[in-house]
Amino acid sequence: MNATVYSLPACVQCNSTYKAFNRKDVPFNTVDVSEDPEAHAFTKELGYMQAPVVVVRNAEGEVQDHWGGFNPEKISAFAQAVKAA
Repeated sequence: MNATVYSLPACVQCNSTYKAFNRKDVPFNTVDVSEDPEAHAFTKELGYMQAPVVVVRNAEGEVQDHWGGFNPEKISAFAQAVKAA
């Protein structure tokens, strides 16, 4: 299971999301949607119009969960799932 944070530069909610993942000591990837048109299109297809968008994929690479904005509860749940695996 892995998480990718689709973000924008100087995004306060994005930075809060990074800090929360780091505090939980779980790895995550970042993608700057301002520099990656395919990633930007992907987040729009999921229905999001602002950053960050967090996408959780299972070991097979399938989207398991996603959310928009800074969401400490979702980050905690993800961290618990990673540590339990």
